Amino acid sequence: MKKIESVSLIGLGALGLLFAERFASASPGGFCVIADKNRQARYKKEGLYNNDNILNFPMVSPDEKHEEVDLVIIATKYTQLSQAITDIANHVGKNTLIISLINGIISEQDIRAVYGDKVIGCTVQGMDATKRGNRLYWSNLGSFTIGELDCNEITPRLRLVADFLERAKIPHSVVTNMRDSMWGKFMLNVGVNQVVSVCEGNYGSILYEGAERSRMIAAMREVIVLAKAENVKLDEKALEYWLDVIKPLSPEGMPSMRQDLLQGRKTEVELFAGTVVKLGKKHGIPTPVNDALLEEILALEKDF
Repeated sequence: MKKIESVSLIGLGALGLLFAERFASASPGGFCVIADKNRQARYKKEGLYNNDNILNFPMVSPDEKHEEVDLVIIATKYTQLSQAITDIANHVGKNTLIISLINGIISEQDIRAVYGDKVIGCTVQGMDATKRGNRLYWSNLGSFTIGELDCNEITPRLRLVADFLERAKIPHSVVTNMRDSMWGKFMLNVGVNQVVSVCEGNYGSILYEGAERSRMIAAMREVIVLAKAENVKLDEKALEYWLDVIKPLSPEGMPSMRQDLLQGRKTEVELFAGTVVKLGKKHGIPTPVNDALLEEILALEKDF
């Protein structure tokens, strides 16, 4: 493969809508969205909008035959990942690469369990997208971080993904410590997503000094302790770095978990506090802040 030319995307949530046009622009060999017939009908009826610009992409059902593509991008919620792994099968071949835009530190493991060593590590950070139905609004595009999961090298296939992101005009960094980077983003989500959700606020709730910001940092520090037990490099400097990442966010914006709760959808709390609590039990490390956040968020979504 000289460069990534054909791309399939599954998932038109906030991240899918945010980046789909850019993905398509860098796919001269063809771009499509994988969606079942019901979703396709809904998208056709309601439309898809990015900052009020209507979007239109070729769509294929999971059961339709399709040629192997160079890159599959998974942008679903974690709760939909199992189905997505099944739905991309007709697009994955011998030379296909896969990246996941899903939050947390475990989606790559789930994908690799089925497709093996096709997965490039990826995190997305710094965006302030808000999705209302099929309409997405944002002011900060954010950026990608990509890297190999099993080695500390910038491999030829990693360069291919970086070249694709460059052509798609998506800001990105290529790192040799991807596992550490993924844990850093995980730490951020554990703090920001959950605390904004339980205080029923917005980014402004945690951007300024106060009880919510203090609770966010306390939740993040529990991840730092667990990272050490998992042989991951994560420390106070990393915490300060991620606090700087969120500084430009619009105070009126909201993380995806808060948006899910407002729209009556189940959240990814098991991906955040759920993972922290499980790792705490594994290592015998107390996680009282995340224990409480898990209970509070489950209570908020109990009637969904």
